[in-house]
Amino acid sequence: MMSFVSYLVNGLSLGSIYALIALGYTMVYGIAKMLNFAHGDIIMVGGYAALITMATTWCPVWLAIVIAVVVCTVLGVVIEKVAYKPLRGAPPLAVLITAIGVSYLLQNVALLTQTANPKTFTSIAAGAPPFLLVFEGKAPLFFTAAADSPYGDLKPVLTISMETFLAIVVSIVIMVLLTLFINKTKAGKAMLACSEDKGAAQLMGINVNGTITLTFAIGSALAAVAAVLMCSTYPQITPYTGSMPGIKAFVAAVFGGIGSIPGAMIGGVLLGVIEQLSKAYISSQLSDAIVFLVLIIVLVVRPTGILGRKINEKV
Repeated sequence: MMSFVSYLVNGLSLGSIYALIALGYTMVYGIAKMLNFAHGDIIMVGGYAALITMATTWCPVWLAIVIAVVVCTVLGVVIEKVAYKPLRGAPPLAVLITAIGVSYLLQNVALLTQTANPKTFTSIAAGAPPFLLVFEGKAPLFFTAAADSPYGDLKPVLTISMETFLAIVVSIVIMVLLTLFINKTKAGKAMLACSEDKGAAQLMGINVNGTITLTFAIGSALAAVAAVLMCSTYPQITPYTGSMPGIKAFVAAVFGGIGSIPGAMIGGVLLGVIEQLSKAYISSQLSDAIVFLVLIIVLVVRPTGILGRKINEKV
C-alpha cells in the first residue's frame, strides 16, 4: 500500500510539472489559436539560465529562479515578436513550421554554447530535509532532519522529498493565482475576450497584439518555473531536456481540453500519475507508449478533451 502511495505522490509531482508547462500551451492556443512547439525548448533555456546563475557562488537560489523567469519571459516575447507576429494572418501550417524551426534553432544554439554533455543541476532544495517521513507504527513526522539520528533503527516506509512537495504546492499556488489574474484583472479579462473573438475584442478597444504578447510572456515565465522544478527533481540537463516534457505537456493540454486552464492542470496531473503507475506496474519502457495510447482513447471517446467544449462555427 505504501509503495502505491509513493508512486501516486511521485505521479502528482511529475504531473504538476507537466501542468505548468501545459498552461503555456493552452493559454497561447486559447488566445492566438496556434501551437507553440518551441515551448519545450524554452524550458531547456530556463534550466540552463538557472544552472549558470546558481554556479555563481554569490547568487542565492531565489535570485537564480528570478533570473531564469526573466530570461524565459524575454525570450518568449522576442520569439512572439520576431517569429509569430508577422504570421498572424498566415495559414496554420506556416505557423506550425515556424514553431518547429524555432525549436530546432534553440536546441542548436544550446548545443553550440553548452555542448551535448549532460550537466548536473543543483536542486533548489539541496540540503533540505524530507518534507514527510512515515515510520511503521508511528505518526507522520514533518520536516524531520534525519531518518536515523533521533529514531534509532526505525526506517521510513514512505518518504516525500522536498522537491516533490515543492512541485505540487507551487503548481497549485500558480494555478490559483493565474485563475484569479484571468478572472479579476483587466488584462485577464482582455485575454478572455480575445479567446472568444479577437475581431470583436479589437472593436471594443482591446489591444489584441499586446494581449497575445502578454500571454506568451506568462506562458514562458511558467515554463521557467517548471524547468527549475523539473531539473531539481531529475537533476540533469542537456539541450534536449525540454523536448519530451514539452510533447507530454502538449498531450496533457489536449487531454484536459486545449484552451482550458483548469483542463491543462487536470490533464497534466492525470498524465503524470498514469506515467508513474505505468512505470511501476506495467513497464518503464512502455510508459510513454501507454501515455499516448490513453490520449488516443480519450480523443476517440471525447475529442474535445476532459474540460474542452465544442465550438459551433456559422458558415
